[in-house]
Amino acid sequence: MATSVRKRRRFSAQFKARVALEAVREQKTIAQLAGQYQVHPNQISEWKRQLLQGAEELFAGRRDRVEQDQEALTARLYEQIGKLKVELDWLQKKSWTG
Repeated sequence: MATSVRKRRRFSAQFKARVALEAVREQKTIAQLAGQYQVHPNQISEWKRQLLQGAEELFAGRRDRVEQDQEALTARLYEQIGKLKVELDWLQKKSWTG
């Protein structure tokens, strides 16, 4: 008895985004998109859900990244200030004793 084993298809992020965006636009039904792209309707619904949930994080993430970058820059600058102050103190002591 021969059994057919279907390989799991993998879709690129670009493909998923395109299909999910079309689903969000609602110009075609999920069933129509499933037929057009040869993807199960549940999969399209899942990609649409992920897109809608991820959209908020996408924009919130940008602001968080900017804040983190600014904090990292501030920390590096304070570190440099500290090193320069130590060098300046050392040079001032050396010039007074020299």
